[in-house]
Amino acid sequence: MHQSLGKPFPCTSLCSFIIDSVGDGLFTVDRDWNIIFFSNSAGVITGVDPEKAVGRKCWEVFRTEGCAKNCVLRACIDEDKKIAGRIMMVERTDGVRIPVSVSAAPLKDQDGKVIGGVETFRDISCGPASKRKDGHCTPEGFCSRDPNLEEILRILPQVAGSEATVLLLGESGTGKEFFARAIHNLSSRRDGPFVALNCGALPGLLMESELFGYKAGAFTDARRDKPGRFQLAEGGTILLDEIGDLPLALQGKILRVLQERVFEPLGGVEGVAADVRVIAATNRDLERMVAEGSFRQDLYYRLNVVRMTLPPLRERRDDIPLLIDNCLLRRRQAGGVDIQGLSPEAMRLLMAHPFPGNIRELENIIEYASILCTGGLIQVEHLPADVRACEHPGADANRPPAMPPTMEDIRFRGAVEAVERNAGNRNAACRDLGISKDTLRRILSRGEVDQSDDPLDVGNQAWT
Repeated sequence: MHQSLGKPFPCTSLCSFIIDSVGDGLFTVDRDWNIIFFSNSAGVITGVDPEKAVGRKCWEVFRTEGCAKNCVLRACIDEDKKIAGRIMMVERTDGVRIPVSVSAAPLKDQDGKVIGGVETFRDISCGPASKRKDGHCTPEGFCSRDPNLEEILRILPQVAGSEATVLLLGESGTGKEFFARAIHNLSSRRDGPFVALNCGALPGLLMESELFGYKAGAFTDARRDKPGRFQLAEGGTILLDEIGDLPLALQGKILRVLQERVFEPLGGVEGVAADVRVIAATNRDLERMVAEGSFRQDLYYRLNVVRMTLPPLRERRDDIPLLIDNCLLRRRQAGGVDIQGLSPEAMRLLMAHPFPGNIRELENIIEYASILCTGGLIQVEHLPADVRACEHPGADANRPPAMPPTMEDIRFRGAVEAVERNAGNRNAACRDLGISKDTLRRILSRGEVDQSDDPLDVGNQAWT
């Protein structure tokens, strides 16, 4: 038997066998936070040898971001209550962080005296990849347990160390610019500039001047020389985002830069050397565009030296808890509200959400929920309505999928709900949101276009 405070700890061999036969991890501590029992399943999840865990302080073994400030065991022991379903991240011995659902309860002797605590935890990553013990992280801290994305992350340093042109493929919101920045930051060009340009943002002539710059006198308003993005990226990296939207005429000029490392500004008579690494990204099917004649085949082959296809979020659901944790961590570091995680019900809804907007949509959802949740755990009622609708999927079966909300939508909806929550008192809503009255007025002003549909009548309601 294990000993605790001079009394036999109530854990027989049969009990230990039963505990170790289930997948949930379990450990117990005494009042001095020494581990007195550590199950085999706990060892599998954390990577810690159970025999080496016993006798050590719990924070030395079960490493979470809440150990120092929001210890679940301490709360349940001090308040003599059970805590269930707290979502947090655990750092394994190999440095990989995994999401777990934690529950804890006080441990009492026969007289009802609290002599320690017991904590159980479950790895809540779902799907086949949840059975993997490893994950992969970039030096920038991006982690994934998806096999396809892990392979990309594994070769990322070698790709970054080369000067090869990279083509990033994937749906909108999958993080193509993030990967482009990671390649730049891991390369020998890391001290040079990183310049990104959306190739579909401007019409042809304006896009050409944006890419290559112009000389004074090139057109009516060109009173002085202006450098283009290639010149601004000299010695560094340029990201040509949405390369599939580039007009055919400009595709030939990009091809020349890739082949000869030279470009000509508008109105220029001499070529300018371009010491720039090119990364291209698109959510379009370039091979189909080549077949249709809307994208140059020679440019496609020049771009397609190293191709990386980023999977959509719906195909890498194991990463959703990791991404949520990163979003909340960034908000805490930025001085936002102290939100510790998601309730099991809220996490379940997000794990089932289709995420047409991918990572960008997930980040918007977490920001929206963080506006409504003032602390503790994000609950179902803090999630946007389209996510909550997943609780009753049959109701909207014939409705086309909604476009992911923009940041303007999220701020407006959060502000409206804050005013409703405070019975129309806008000053109280400002205090809830931590913003000024002018900021709230600007956010709500977008609803003044059609006040007949606005339950708050935001254009006319008085400040109270």
